[in-house]
Amino acid sequence: MRFLSTILFAASSLATIANAYDDPLIHLDYGSFQGKYDSTYNLSYFRKIPFAAPPTGENRFRAPQPPLKITNGTYDTDQTFDMCAQRTVNGTEDCLYLGLFSRPWDTSKDIRRPVLVVFYGGAFIQGDAAFTMPPSSFPILNVSTLNDYVVIYPNYRLNAFGFLPGKAIKESSTSDLNPGLLDQQYVLKWVQNNIHHFGGDARNVSIWGQSAGAGSVVAQVLANGRNGNPKLFSKALASSPFWPKTYAYNAPEAEAIYNQLANLTGCAEKGHDKEVLACLKSVDVQTIRDASLIIDAEHTWTTSSYTWAPVIDGDCLADTLTDAVSSGTLNTEFVWGMYNTHEGQNFVPSGLQNAALTSGYNSSIASFHQWVTGFLPGLSAKQIDLVENVYYPVDGSTETIDEYNTTYVRAGLIYRDVVLACPAYWVASDAQRKGYVGEYTISPATHGSDTIYWNKINAVQTTNPVVYQGYAGAFASFFQTGDPNAHKLTNSSEPGVPEVQSTGEEFVIVDHGFENVRLEQLKKRCEFWRSLGKKIPI
Repeated sequence: MRFLSTILFAASSLATIANAYDDPLIHLDYGSFQGKYDSTYNLSYFRKIPFAAPPTGENRFRAPQPPLKITNGTYDTDQTFDMCAQRTVNGTEDCLYLGLFSRPWDTSKDIRRPVLVVFYGGAFIQGDAAFTMPPSSFPILNVSTLNDYVVIYPNYRLNAFGFLPGKAIKESSTSDLNPGLLDQQYVLKWVQNNIHHFGGDARNVSIWGQSAGAGSVVAQVLANGRNGNPKLFSKALASSPFWPKTYAYNAPEAEAIYNQLANLTGCAEKGHDKEVLACLKSVDVQTIRDASLIIDAEHTWTTSSYTWAPVIDGDCLADTLTDAVSSGTLNTEFVWGMYNTHEGQNFVPSGLQNAALTSGYNSSIASFHQWVTGFLPGLSAKQIDLVENVYYPVDGSTETIDEYNTTYVRAGLIYRDVVLACPAYWVASDAQRKGYVGEYTISPATHGSDTIYWNKINAVQTTNPVVYQGYAGAFASFFQTGDPNAHKLTNSSEPGVPEVQSTGEEFVIVDHGFENVRLEQLKKRCEFWRSLGKKIPI
């Protein structure tokens, strides 16, 4: 991109400069889209672009279909769009839109910049991609002018609308398993077909997300260029990937969810499988939403942790993460996995830290055992004993915790490793070319606490500039080049991000800087969980 300060102010150049900072107008094969330019943040943006047809009626539970043609003139993209249906009365089914922003580009030149597609979090049950100015993740782009890429935020379907499992879905010609993941994949295909109009390079695409957004990254890494799926990106960053148990689409646990939705909506009364599914497709959105909310809340501390999640469908997801890692068949060149030291504590019963009984749990060894066996029901007594006495003993440590001796911390570490840290470690360790692992330790180091450095502009980015520049700067460099150190912003006294496959080390974010720490305990624990992948299943 050509910055204003680098352009000669000759009279013949003024038209080019004006074009670069005008409200952009883009012509796609299904319509013309009017964007906006924001001088405060020096961004060109399109807040609302439809990327697929509304998934309503017969298209409910179906893979995304081509977008409808815009026939009534130019589409004004400077408007908000609703979230996909979720929670109490929130959202709508007509939600397959994306937002896009970048630094302005010279429309008279064929400039192709890297592309970043961001998936939101929310446990696969909530979240949305709509943005105001400045957009989410702007602090990463803004940390340095060394990096210049196009950012896309898409909606994707959630809860029952995006992740309804069951053999009835598989057998239906107008339904698909994991439509939420297929929405994401459709956006990546949209990028391949259209991003050159926005100054983007379809050959240089990264994906990123936090929490379930990072779980979505894991899912797309599992699908990328494997089992007949196209290869749609080369770089992936998973920040605290929420990767809950992944059952086969027709496993008893999956069928139980389908049957429960049918019962709660009254569709089970139709009797025949096809009629039940036809009812689920036609019942009003609020009925599905109310039933989905009930299912959301079940098994919170036990078998599923959160009920709605990707399933192994034989198509988009052909195998589990642990099977794919064991076979060494992941097909993404550059992968970075991040996790936070204490983030598992967000997902375990708070009663585990109290001597008195709270919500059915307390800090006793017996209560800890109750939680472990509930969380990992597929493990044998011998395997549970290994969990409790070998890998997560009463008195233990981690790479960055010198000593722990409480039930609450032990449970948090088990959950962290199974659902968050090990998935991050696995996808990075199996990167096709280079992989990176990072750990965020700044107190409280709970789930989401790292977002303060890169999600929205705030004071900590100026009060702790070393961490901001080193952390957000490494992200930006990775999105731009695939190498978090290529555009390193901190000086030589601060270590860069080590490549995990060759060094065995992780990048650790501490209070006022960074460290490189050898991964030993996490590696052993993740190997243990990988060996039990089929029993969990993950």
